[in-house]
Order: sequence, then structure tokens, then C-alpha cells
Amino acid sequence: MKERCSSMLIDTVRLGLGRGLIEFRQSLTLVLNYIFFPCIALIVMYFLRGVEVSGSGTSLGSFAIPGVLAINVLFSGLMGLATNLIAEREDGSLLRVKSLPYGIHTYLVGKISSQVALTFITFCVVLIGASVLFGQFVSADPVELANLVWILPLGMTATLPFGAILGSLVKNPRNLSFVSLLLMALVSVSGVLYPLANQAYWMQAIGQATPLYWLGQALRAALLGDAAAAAEIGGRWHLAETALVLGAWSVVGCIAAVFVLRRAARRDAGAKISGAVPARAE
Repeated sequence: MKERCSSMLIDTVRLGLGRGLIEFRQSLTLVLNYIFFPCIALIVMYFLRGVEVSGSGTSLGSFAIPGVLAINVLFSGLMGLATNLIAEREDGSLLRVKSLPYGIHTYLVGKISSQVALTFITFCVVLIGASVLFGQFVSADPVELANLVWILPLGMTATLPFGAILGSLVKNPRNLSFVSLLLMALVSVSGVLYPLANQAYWMQAIGQATPLYWLGQALRAALLGDAAAAAEIGGRWHLAETALVLGAWSVVGCIAAVFVLRRAARRDAGAKISGAVPARAE
């Protein structure tokens, strides 16, 4: 039984990664769309480089750069996956996938892996742009920078499954504009662009309930180093808590995404069958 489950898992991951590689090659042109708004945000932060975050010795511009990167992970990954999934529901791709071996699981692995690759490339491009504008703002400690190896993938897997959930629930792509407004509200309370420690306790509680807060703080820890920790809640980084929270969001999101995708595929199949059955003559 264990060998069978292990074989199924390996096959699912292998087929999913293969599908993801194909989709990644077909979607490389989307990088230009993903980096537009982050680059605008970097220019705005450049003009705030002379404003210091109280008690940290870090400029507000440098403090906000990891937040811009975290927001880009959220929007490019979550919204990109949701938009793509809505389109594939309309053209019947999701319905066809359901008939394949390990179909929904393979589909989800492929979508997440291709979106992770696109988001990672976008992350690197924006980070290079930030280095050009702000000079040596990145921590010189290789141990701190090495944290990016687990922070970035974990942050993506904590947010991307919810893009699949959105794409399964939202029928019209135009409705995603309303979702974008909700995400902007999330950004405003998550403390990714300003120190959450300076806000009221109730806002701190709301912010810490979001994966975006933890992703933003973890990126600041990796990129800015210990000098910027004074502006955080408790005056230190919380990387262990970050791993636990983002890991929990990842598990919950993936389980929910598989369930919702199956429901969406069954619903689409039922709609096509009912549409194909001719009406009875009176």
C-alpha cells in the first residue's frame, strides 16, 4: 500500500512538473506584464530613500523593497493563476484534465510550478532593478541571504493555491477586479510597506493573520539583515514562526484547492451534459 501511494505521488509530481515546464515556456512573455507595476513602485520608493524608519537606521525606501517583492509574489502568482484557470475553464481544458490519470493533482502541480518559475524570474528582475536604484541595500551576510532558498518557495506555495481556488469560484474574469481591491486592502493592513509595530494592536493582529505579513518580514530578514529588525514587532525577526505560518497556509491552501478544483470540474461537466441534452418536444 505504501509503495503504491509512493508511486502515485512520484508520478503525480513528475507529470505535473512536465506540464509546468511546457506552460512555463509558453508564458515567458508574461514577465513583462508582471514587472511593470513593481518597477513603478521601485521608482516611488527611490524618492523615499532619504526618509528613515524610526529606530532602525534603514530608509523607508529600502524597508519597503522586500514588501514590494512580497506584493509582486502575491499578485503575479495568485492573480496570474486565477486568470489562467478561468480561461481554461471556459475552453474546457479543466474538464479534459479530469479524465487523465491523477488529472486534478497533476494539473495543480503543473500550474503552481509554472507560476513559481515565472514569479521567481520576476522576483530576480525586480531585485536587480532595486540594486541598481538603491546600491548595496542587500545584506552582505550569506547565511541571511541563504534564507531566500526556503522563504521564496514557501511564500509562493502559501499563496498560489488560493489563486486556483479563486479561478475555480469566479466565473467572469472581470470579477477579478473586485478581488484586486480586496487584495489591496490586504496589503494596506499587512505591514509589508511600513512597520506594523507602529500600528494599533488590533491592526497588528489582523496583519499577522495574513501570509503576506510573514512573507514580507521574512524577505526583510533575508535582504536587509539584523539592522532592520528593530522596526519589527518585538524588535527581532520571527523566522521560525514564519516557517510554521506559511507552511500551515500552504497545506490548507493545497488541500482546499484540490477539493475546489474537483468541484469545479464536476460542475462544468454537468453544465456541458445538460447543455448537450436536447429539450423534449411539448
